[in-house]
Amino acid sequence: MKQDFSPAWLDYSLPVEVAKNKRLVKRMDIKEALSQAYTGEAKAALRLKVYAQKAEDEGYKQMAKLFRVIAFSEEIHGARALKGLKEIKSTEENLAASFESETQVAEVAYDRFVKLAEAEGNKEAVLHFSQSKDVEETHAKLYKQAMNHFMEERETDYFVCKICGYVADGVLPEECPVCGAKAKMFVAFQG
Repeated sequence: MKQDFSPAWLDYSLPVEVAKNKRLVKRMDIKEALSQAYTGEAKAALRLKVYAQKAEDEGYKQMAKLFRVIAFSEEIHGARALKGLKEIKSTEENLAASFESETQVAEVAYDRFVKLAEAEGNKEAVLHFSQSKDVEETHAKLYKQAMNHFMEERETDYFVCKICGYVADGVLPEECPVCGAKAKMFVAFQG
């Protein structure tokens, strides 16, 4: 029996209908393919980074290196697909789009996820989704602040909580306002 090693995100059922305007159908097919490629590559890159950390924690430095180099390669593939989708605009437009995305995720998606986890009685998922929602709201605030001070281009340091992902702007907090982690659980972000 032959095994299928194609990525789970790859959908071979892209529409290939013949229509009056073949160029339009072709463009829609390519857009859908690029979108699927971007999504799949982004997921693969993150998954491989997590695998790399696990391998490193277990003492497999070469395996961690392999996972990281392939994750980097997947990021290149994803970036090319994103460029093909023509979703990269000016920095100001990218800030506005990122603000809208973070706001939507926090207000709609995570609200739904929290309610689902509560309905199922999954306390761990409730905590995860609630904290992620709070962090997404913080991301939106950071984008909004950057949009309001766009021309100033102020320099600031960022500190990221390794537990929940909260981003502190300028000052390392003694304690994470989202999950309560102590300052030692923050990492200074080197962009």
